[in-house]
Amino acid sequence: MDELDERETDSGETIASAAMRAADALREHILVGKVPAGSVLRETALCELLDVSRNTVREALRQLVSEGLLDQQLYKGTTVRTMSCEDVRDIFAVRRALQFRAIEESALAPQERFDALQRFVDDADQAVRAGDWLSAGTANLRFHHGIVALLGSQRLDTFFAVVMTQLSLALADARSDQGFQSHWIKGNRSICEHLCSGQRKEAALALTQFLDESERVVLDIVRFTWRRLNAGAAAGKPFASFS
Repeated sequence: MDELDERETDSGETIASAAMRAADALREHILVGKVPAGSVLRETALCELLDVSRNTVREALRQLVSEGLLDQQLYKGTTVRTMSCEDVRDIFAVRRALQFRAIEESALAPQERFDALQRFVDDADQAVRAGDWLSAGTANLRFHHGIVALLGSQRLDTFFAVVMTQLSLALADARSDQGFQSHWIKGNRSICEHLCSGQRKEAALALTQFLDESERVVLDIVRFTWRRLNAGAAAGKPFASFS
């Protein structure tokens, strides 16, 4: 890996930095729902999509495997992970630890962080008006990432971006479902209003209600997803290919 880090691409960029850029781009595709759980990732298609070499794609894929977003099996290639109930419980444990801490310390956050929260709420509202429920869901995910951003830690922001991407995968088909996504808009707006007004106790209470209900719903989605996958496997149906 160290040897690869020092090598350069044709553009003069090191393979390590190109791979990180490619990993960021692919992670974003997963977050916004363009590459769903179970997708088979083909190196050739990724090279064209990300405009990078095959070596760079392989390094990027290894990074996302280490983040728990992809699975790699010998002779079977790379697939986007399907989250389990254990994954969901872990995701929500992390969310509670970081998001409540962020609310507690939000008085120290600069105004631009609160402005960002309001933008995410506004983005969700705009997507709803356009009937774009996939984008509404992405705005909701970014809003909760924005809560953690109140802590002002780049390391936590990077880590939590992975957690939110894992959550996106856990939501499966609900990512673009109107009934599912519309349910959370009001709760996010309430949390945002309390935070921006300095009402931290009220914001924490609203977040508690949001996370408790969300965890139960996401667990139900994951259980249904696994039942469907098991039924499909028994019928010999393959995963979709991302190409």
